[in-house]
Amino acid sequence: MGKKKNKEYSTAQLKDFYRGMKKIREFELRAIRERRNGLIPGFIHSCVGQEATAVGACQSLSRADVITSTHRGHGHLIAKGGDPKYMMAELAARSAGYCLGRGGSLHISDFELGILGANGIVGGGFPAAVGAGLAFKMRKEERVSLTFFGDGAINQGTFHESANMAGLWELPVIFFCENNLYGEGTPQHKQAPIQDLALRAESYGFPGVSVDGNDVLAVYEAAVKARKRALDGKGPTLIEAKTYRYRGHYEGDPMVYRPQGELEEWKERDAIDTFRAYLLKEDLVPESDLNEIDQELQQELDEAVEFAAAAPQPTKEEALQGVYDDTHNQLVF
Repeated sequence: MGKKKNKEYSTAQLKDFYRGMKKIREFELRAIRERRNGLIPGFIHSCVGQEATAVGACQSLSRADVITSTHRGHGHLIAKGGDPKYMMAELAARSAGYCLGRGGSLHISDFELGILGANGIVGGGFPAAVGAGLAFKMRKEERVSLTFFGDGAINQGTFHESANMAGLWELPVIFFCENNLYGEGTPQHKQAPIQDLALRAESYGFPGVSVDGNDVLAVYEAAVKARKRALDGKGPTLIEAKTYRYRGHYEGDPMVYRPQGELEEWKERDAIDTFRAYLLKEDLVPESDLNEIDQELQQELDEAVEFAAAAPQPTKEEALQGVYDDTHNQLVF
């Protein structure tokens, strides 16, 4: 970890950071396994290795704040309070899932938790997040919206349009870039002529900051500052969290685009391992407490898999549920 932070956080907070990252890691590994076992159909885009970005960002938010997510969004949803049981059921295409089994891995949402939706379209979450920020400002609500996206999405037109509007109207929006160095299989240096993507914020009149995306406390502190700025009426912030995904773009990706030894180098800086070592070295959390968290999460994920496997598949009667307005019998757009 970076600077010593033992005087800034309570034991409960530090345990929450650890628990959040570990829960995401365990969920993703279980989802990968259950896809191989046949429980989960379709594609999975896992975020193994990126756990600190989701937890650091979402720990800074209130329950009333909202997020938009991406095709690699399981971690965001768990960090915002998503229940692994309903997420696993959604991935397994079961009617007990968050979206009745019809959203799958790429499109989970839960409005009650402020999760406006993961999006399979690259850059698709920007306009929704800016729209939410505009609504909060017009209604004078103490709320912010945070939009997660990858380094590839920052080159989409929707980023320019959304960042321009958010900066112009000083909206309470946090643009959160999880820079894992690859847009699918294209390395960052072949996508953008700058090394720090946070520099792009200057073009839109608001600050940008680059942080170590494998340091959960550094991510959290940057997000806290950005949220305060937004609530103070000063407008957006762009946070670039530099991290790395251990798996391919999707499960089954041969990853031939990665240079030899790169993955091993990043694993030496694993966000969970380094944070656990930091907590123990600084005597901030007893090892027995961390082991207890590990055991609890194993049981929770066991139950999530069992819940998904036992849940019924959607019926034909549910096919139009949520598609038509029950009052006017018209398509809902």
